Amino acid sequence: MAFVDLPQRNNIILVGFMASGKSQVGRILSERTGMPLVDADTVVVERAGKSIEQIFADAGEEAFRSLEREVIAELCGGVGQIISAGGGAFVAQDNRQALLTGGTVFCLQARPETIYHRLKADNDSGQAVRPLLAGSDPLGRIRELLAQRAEAYGQAHHRIDTDELTPEEVAGRVLSSITIGEFWE
Repeated sequence: MAFVDLPQRNNIILVGFMASGKSQVGRILSERTGMPLVDADTVVVERAGKSIEQIFADAGEEAFRSLEREVIAELCGGVGQIISAGGGAFVAQDNRQALLTGGTVFCLQARPETIYHRLKADNDSGQAVRPLLAGSDPLGRIRELLAQRAEAYGQAHHRIDTDELTPEEVAGRVLSSITIGEFWE
C-alpha cells in the first residue's frame, strides 16, 4: 500500500459498536499514514492491570467507564494519532464531546447480524465473550444496544457501513473523507 502523507496536527478517531472493524481499520490507517494507533481499551487495560472482563467482574461497568473517561480525555489532548475508542465510549456525553473536538470522528457501522457473526467467530477462535453480551440472546442484546446508541453514533462527523467492505476498503474511505483542512489548526 502507498504511504499517505498527512500533516500530523489532528487525530483520526474511530468509534462504533464492538466488532464494527475499529481495530483492524485502525491498524491499516496507522500503516498508511505513519500515525500511531492508540486503542483506548488497551490503555484502560494497561492502567488497570487487568482485562476489561475482569474490571467489569471486580468493580462493575461504572468503574470501567470512569477509567475510560480519563483515558479518552487524555488521548484527545494529543495530536497526530489514530484513536480507536471502545464501543460504548461515544455514548457518554463527556466522551463524545472530547472525541468530537479531539479530531475527525468516523463511526464504523454494521448490521446486528454481521456483528453477531463477527463476535461468534472471535469467540470460536478462543477470544473472551464480551461482558455486555453475556446471556442467552446475544443477537437480541446487540440489537438493543445498537438502538440505545443510535442517536450518539449519529453525531459522528462521518459514518461508514462496514458490512460489505474489507478493512482495507473502509480505511480507504476514511482517508478519502479527510480533507487537508481538517488537519490544520
